[in-house]
Amino acid sequence: MAIIGNFAKSENGYIGSIKTAAISVKVEITLAAKENDKAPDFRVFADRSEFGAAWKKTSSSGREYLSVKLDDPSFPAPVFASLIGTEQDGFMLIWSRRDVT
Repeated sequence: MAIIGNFAKSENGYIGSIKTAAISVKVEITLAAKENDKAPDFRVFADRSEFGAAWKKTSSSGREYLSVKLDDPSFPAPVFASLIGTEQDGFMLIWSRRDVT
């Protein structure tokens, strides 16, 4: 598990940045027009380029979070992460490698 981003609440979503060994971008996560039940609740943008989506989820302990999927032509595969609230009124994007066994 690794923290790959830090965010703050904005007027229509979240604003922050994602930093890894390979990328460093400012990001906006904005509310999306939900077209159906499976459509994302949010869209993820770096500058004007959309490179992800997020869905509202609730953990088994009742804590709300966003399930985030990031993808870009430069990525070998999509990146899945969770945007969760912190005790300091901010949000962090947490990534952990999916078990492929």
